[in-house]
Amino acid sequence: MNKKKLKIISLFAGAGGMDLGFKNAGFEIIWANDFDPDSVKTYKRNFGNHIVLGDIEKIRTNNVPDNPDVVIGGFPCQGFSIANLGRSVDDSRNKLYKQMLRVIRVKKPKYFVAENVSGILTLGKGIVMQKIIKDFKSIGYKVDYKILNAADYGVPQARKRVFIIGNRLNLENPFPKQSHQAPTQENGLFNDLLENHITTKEAIGFLSKTSLTNKTLFVNNRVIHNHIGDTNVHDEFWGRKYPVNQFDICDYLKKWRKKAGISTKKVDEHFGYAHTAGHWFRKDNNSGSIPNPDDWRGLKKLLGFDTKYDKQVTTLVKKKIKFEQSLRITNWKTPSDTLTATSPEIHVNLKRRLSVRECAILQTFPDDFIFEGATFRSMHKQIGNAVPVLLAEKVAKEIKKMILSKLFRRAA
Repeated sequence: MNKKKLKIISLFAGAGGMDLGFKNAGFEIIWANDFDPDSVKTYKRNFGNHIVLGDIEKIRTNNVPDNPDVVIGGFPCQGFSIANLGRSVDDSRNKLYKQMLRVIRVKKPKYFVAENVSGILTLGKGIVMQKIIKDFKSIGYKVDYKILNAADYGVPQARKRVFIIGNRLNLENPFPKQSHQAPTQENGLFNDLLENHITTKEAIGFLSKTSLTNKTLFVNNRVIHNHIGDTNVHDEFWGRKYPVNQFDICDYLKKWRKKAGISTKKVDEHFGYAHTAGHWFRKDNNSGSIPNPDDWRGLKKLLGFDTKYDKQVTTLVKKKIKFEQSLRITNWKTPSDTLTATSPEIHVNLKRRLSVRECAILQTFPDDFIFEGATFRSMHKQIGNAVPVLLAEKVAKEIKKMILSKLFRRAA
């Protein structure tokens, strides 16, 4: 039997949570894709250059490698999420699974794995999920799906997601066996063979008294990166009083920077930042940003611009936080609540929110996995969108067993 590693193509890879799980299970990732620049930077740092930055809808299948054993992907879920009150069957993001379908139809992997939020099951009273399953079956795949709670598989996070698994080998679609359970079962059914859920405190308690910093730390014999985060834990925040358009500010600052003959690198050096300044001069809805009032005043001294936007950018007023979830304090004696792509929960010390590293640990990323991005908010988004590494690894191991058993039977 061929002892080469089974090969993976990864779509909507993000920072690579699912990819790392499959890699840990012994798979080789031969090609990956995502359209978010910061996620791709993170991916390249931790995996290599086999990821392609770009919109999958614009990538031709003949530019994707042939003969993958498995295609994996957590296609974008914003249109499916129950957190999105405006979700709709017609949301264009709901149709991105068809790009996965397109690649699978042409590349014919033995298995595919897709992950999404549980809200996908009820969208359109189940019509959307029925359509997805029907489409994958129409190209020759046996398809099954199941909601998996990451906490039941050793992840210190209560995170319920739908895993859709399909294969064209006429084999079973395997799901991992539950390994953990809550210490107290509401239904009274307690399995002595299962371990207790891992609590938030067990996972990240060692960082509770460690100050936030972007410097590399050594804590409890562990090398810690990305221990950065937000110190806003109140129900009010300082926000801009007047509307301001990021595109207009970007054009304005670029004009004055060009006049001053100063590079973004020099701007970074002036402020002591790493890659932050570039986003002030970047007209991009996903990663462009407007300087805070202090930085704006510093830029004014550096670039010498006029007063055109001073009032809009620097006039702040207190505003109420609109989303109750933004004020939620993390669980400590149970697995954490589901991490999202937005603001993480408040730490139990009430002094800050969970750091990038703490969230990464709750998603079972290893300590040596370093996140890239101009801001910690970008890093939090990457982590919140990821598949927990350990859960992905357990899914991958089951699929690997099925593929190898088929190859053994052929060889026999």
